[in-house]
Amino acid sequence: MSKLICYPVDHAGSNSKNIPNPKAVIPKAVVIIPARFASSRLPGKALLEVAGKSMVCRVVERAGAARNVSRVIVATDDQRIVDAVRAAGHEAMVTRADHRSGTDRLAEVAVMLDDTEIIVNVQGDEPLISPETIDRAIEALVEGDSEKAGNGEGETLRRGDAETGNRAKGQIGGRQVAPIQERVGIVTAWERIESATDVLNPAVVKIVVDETGQAIYFSRSPVPFPQSAVLEHGTIENALRSDPALPGQFRKHTGLYVYSKKVLLEFTRWPQSELERIESLEQLRALEHGVKIKAIEASSPSIGVDTMEDLERVRRIVSSSEFRLPSSGT
Repeated sequence: MSKLICYPVDHAGSNSKNIPNPKAVIPKAVVIIPARFASSRLPGKALLEVAGKSMVCRVVERAGAARNVSRVIVATDDQRIVDAVRAAGHEAMVTRADHRSGTDRLAEVAVMLDDTEIIVNVQGDEPLISPETIDRAIEALVEGDSEKAGNGEGETLRRGDAETGNRAKGQIGGRQVAPIQERVGIVTAWERIESATDVLNPAVVKIVVDETGQAIYFSRSPVPFPQSAVLEHGTIENALRSDPALPGQFRKHTGLYVYSKKVLLEFTRWPQSELERIESLEQLRALEHGVKIKAIEASSPSIGVDTMEDLERVRRIVSSSEFRLPSSGT
């Protein structure tokens, strides 16, 4: 096996030309990447090679290129991943091995961070995640807080003001925010589905959003269900084959979450919900507890690596001359 090499990333990244809203300074966020070595379909996938670098290093570099991110931490219970990440000059923290989910692993690290109120969960198998999508999701969380708190449009969001006293008063980044039930607590992202295979694939999670961009439901089933097309063609499979435009009405949920830290820590204390158990989707627990989830369209497509076929697709993309690395000199 060839040696895997990772390089630290320039935080300005390829998106540094995208200047934030001059009326607001967005509080810096911390990205936490939960990573496991064990995987039923792709054992050790966090350390699988993608164009000369391990997959987890690719994710770290993409996340670190987001301008609203001050720190990227890999959270893992496997020493092999810790050693690989640290050897590359990145940060890794050792977590407990008994976590039921990546979100629980995320929370174990987040509770130790006193210098941020915004936590970003980037999946360790998303090596194509867009830094711009991460930035826009962070900004959407902050803007959602401001709107729900009734702040003026031109209010300055002061970095570094989120001290203990401010948290007690319900403030983030020096701003007054609304109670947890009234404000956006999580922001995630979606992409248009282009193929009938993805519509029918239960591993591709579908998201339904309302006209304001708020998530209504997540499912492994094809939702919203195209009833008229199915009645016309007999089955959803026939409908998808007969109407090439039909897959475009579905949205794929991507592996990105931006949390208010308070919401994240409360979320992990709630018991598993009924819908969560049925669909095996954690985000449904948040919806059932009344947390508002804002969903933005991703800036560019990403691929969650679950199979060897996914891995080969990602390798081809990253190796192509058109793939833009998030830092100069790599």
